Amino acid sequence: MKADILVLGAGIVGASVAVHLARRGRSVVLVDRRGPGEETSYGNSGVVGRSGLTPMAFPRAPGALARIVRQRYPGAHYHAAALPGLAPWLLAYWRASEPSRMLASAERLAPLTAASVDEHRFLAGLAGAEQFYRDGGWLKVYRSAAGFAKARRALDLAHAHGIDVTDLDAAATADAEPHLNPILTGSTLWNGVRSVSDPGGVVEAIAALLPTLGATFATGDARTLRADGGGWRVDGAGGPIVAREAVVALGPWSADVLAPLGYRIPLAAKRGYHRHHAAKGNATLSRPVLDEERGYVMSPMALGIRVTTGSEFAKPDAPPTPVQLDAAERDARELFPLDAPREATPWMGARPCLPDMLPVIGAAPRHKGLWLAFGHQHNGFTLGPPTGRLLAEMMTGEAPFTDPAPFRAERF
Repeated sequence: MKADILVLGAGIVGASVAVHLARRGRSVVLVDRRGPGEETSYGNSGVVGRSGLTPMAFPRAPGALARIVRQRYPGAHYHAAALPGLAPWLLAYWRASEPSRMLASAERLAPLTAASVDEHRFLAGLAGAEQFYRDGGWLKVYRSAAGFAKARRALDLAHAHGIDVTDLDAAATADAEPHLNPILTGSTLWNGVRSVSDPGGVVEAIAALLPTLGATFATGDARTLRADGGGWRVDGAGGPIVAREAVVALGPWSADVLAPLGYRIPLAAKRGYHRHHAAKGNATLSRPVLDEERGYVMSPMALGIRVTTGSEFAKPDAPPTPVQLDAAERDARELFPLDAPREATPWMGARPCLPDMLPVIGAAPRHKGLWLAFGHQHNGFTLGPPTGRLLAEMMTGEAPFTDPAPFRAERF
């Protein structure tokens, strides 16, 4: 099989890249070991848009750090055996989370995030996937008065950066989500955010556009990527696939594929878990809800109410340890009438994270025809479509809709 471009990785980033390139007249083969949208892009909270002022940072307050060390911080869990190998990455992440640096990362990321709602709408329109999307924003709820007060103090800065967010007292929060138990002091409603009922279904629909654009999906092993004369080759289930250019959009597996080519990009994987639940009686949620002080999200999905955890740091081959999910489900039942889980075994996935909280998007520094698009931290689902557009513009010589310089791989 021959093509102009190989795109490795059929998550929302790779599928978006492939569609945007195919729309620009390139012959494309999208390659993955599994079907589109079956890995990281499947297991998220389904949020699209500017859902916060800054990326997910490393807590720097002494109290929060002490709680992490003692395994009492709900947003993070770690395996002690993984810490020696992760120590340099964690130190770089901690440094990048200093408030002024974190705000600088947020400003560099803002044009991509600000474009996300429109870029999702564009691809959903092409793919006939708009039925998966809903308006209504995303709600961050606070149990304590101190937590709500801190959130309200941050709103002026969010407004200064053009983010549409409103604070709601306890009564207004109950009006927004009537089936939440009345244990909250308030919430913030991020009005410009959309959400989806099936993230994996969205990616499947986007990838299903490829045959209509003259492109192909193929099962293959991205780990076999190698230079081939003036182009690139990968082993597909039906034989070799050869192309002039290749895109690595493999999320948390990207560094493994690039290492044999001499790249040492500091990519780490934050593991996360989720499980779906029925709701008791006629209880419903109309939007994703982040229980900020307990570190989990409840999202209304086609399969039920999805409870999604924060971050777990572990070795790649370590067995699942869903202790965060156990705690999240307990806390969620305090807030919402969850019924029994619909899966006996929780889903586990990995978020691809770089220490400065920005993705890599652009040309590989030392190989002609090799392009990179990965490392979107907790925002991969949101940022997939704008990343696809940006990289396709760069690869085809168009003027990019935003400056790609902050996302260059050379920064490492």
